[in-house]
Amino acid sequence: MNVPQDDTLKGRAEPRTEVRPIQIRGRFLTAVALKIEGGMPDETFYAALDDLLRQRPHFLIDAPLILDLELAEGLTDAADMKRLADTLKDRKFLAFGVQNANPEQLAAAAGAGLIAVPPGRDAPMRDERPERRRAAGRAVSAATPAATRLITTPVRSGQTVVADDGDLVVIGSVASGAELIARGNVHVYGALRGRAMAGAHGDQTARIFCQSLDAELLAVAGLYRTSENLEHEVRKRSVQVFLQDDRLCVETLG
Repeated sequence: MNVPQDDTLKGRAEPRTEVRPIQIRGRFLTAVALKIEGGMPDETFYAALDDLLRQRPHFLIDAPLILDLELAEGLTDAADMKRLADTLKDRKFLAFGVQNANPEQLAAAAGAGLIAVPPGRDAPMRDERPERRRAAGRAVSAATPAATRLITTPVRSGQTVVADDGDLVVIGSVASGAELIARGNVHVYGALRGRAMAGAHGDQTARIFCQSLDAELLAVAGLYRTSENLEHEVRKRSVQVFLQDDRLCVETLG
């Protein structure tokens, strides 16, 4: 039996579905780790936190937050974990994950919508000298051609400037709340009041240089120090920041 064909379908190409490619890109993120000691935080804890917020609003407000539970007791109930995250959110802390959590705390965190985050490293303040190789960081530096990024205007609060392939040079000041990130070295020919991170891909030979230090955070290859841990004698001075024996050193120039 012959089936009649609709003339309107003759010559038509079959419909095609276009699939847009998925892009996955690495992003740099400065997260703040908040240590929870003992049980559920009380009013004394939040009063101290509010005081810290008043001192460093540009650094802490709207900062991505990790809850460090290494010294925490309890917090094994998802409702408690969510209440903690919500209370911090009311203070404009954006809690998204936990670290150093036990299995029960991890389950509670998952129930509250928080993820598990591998622990980071604070910059050691004592003369600690663990045996450690730096070949990986040097290999990264040697294998990647340097491509300096030059910024000739001041970097304003809220701005993030990234040099993915080499050094970052800023001719001007860097405001509080601004962020500089470089695969290689960071040079600031002016006052550095924001955050500066050199060796962002693990190069432990990278350095930070600035003419006037008043930074909120300094980091080289993941080791960092905040403004509260900077010695008085290096503030407002021309300095270089570098790693030595697994310690983050800040040294005046001249």
